[in-house]
Amino acid sequence: MKLDNKVVLITGAGGGIGQAAVRKFVSEGAKVMLADIGTDETQVLVDELGSEHCACVAVDVADAAQVEEMVHATVNTFGAIDVFVANAGIEGKIGPIMDTDVSNLDQVLAVNVRGVWLGLHYVMPVMRDAGGGSVIITSSGAGVQGSPNTAAYNTSKHAVIGLMRCAALEVAQFGIRVNTVNPGAVETRMMESIEDGFAEAGAGDFRTMVEAVTPLGRYGQPDEIANMMVFLGSDDSSYCTGGVFMVDGGNST
Repeated sequence: MKLDNKVVLITGAGGGIGQAAVRKFVSEGAKVMLADIGTDETQVLVDELGSEHCACVAVDVADAAQVEEMVHATVNTFGAIDVFVANAGIEGKIGPIMDTDVSNLDQVLAVNVRGVWLGLHYVMPVMRDAGGGSVIITSSGAGVQGSPNTAAYNTSKHAVIGLMRCAALEVAQFGIRVNTVNPGAVETRMMESIEDGFAEAGAGDFRTMVEAVTPLGRYGQPDEIANMMVFLGSDDSSYCTGGVFMVDGGNST
């Protein structure tokens, strides 16, 4: 198996992509720490997959003390962190910049950018001291394109690509690789929320718009994103760092 006995820490593990990633990493032999804002969804996965393969922890990724404790809990439970998947994120409210309160921007940036920075800050020293590792940051197709009505989200996903590129240069000397995975529209709760937000804002049928400009003509599935995460976490991607890996059906082409 590609990740036999490797330890993987995944934030946002209770979401659609997060749960798919947990299953894929466990199927490849990894021990996985599932981190999310609560443990309702993640504990169900732990019970299903078995405590010998995974455990869960509650964390607010925007809170430095909680992120530090999440890292300690992972090392104390499984002994290491070989792969870190910084996947936690929120979509925020849909609407034009002129009509959206600044508190929406602050909340989205706190989770989607500060949360990733804190994860890097506390995880990378663990990897450095162990001789290396792989960091995978979930960005988005929104991280390489503009879009009306989603400025806060797009801004946050552009920002984490910048974080990734800086981190990749800083830690390559320690054998740590850092990349982003950039999903397009994927069948998840978040995407349903975005669709509803566009409809409420009178901005049209989001799904129809996306599928019309996606060469493969459909939404992606969470497993398709998880497959890329497993590739980047494994030795199959041993010469990949500083990369932006699009998994968007050609939408950004």
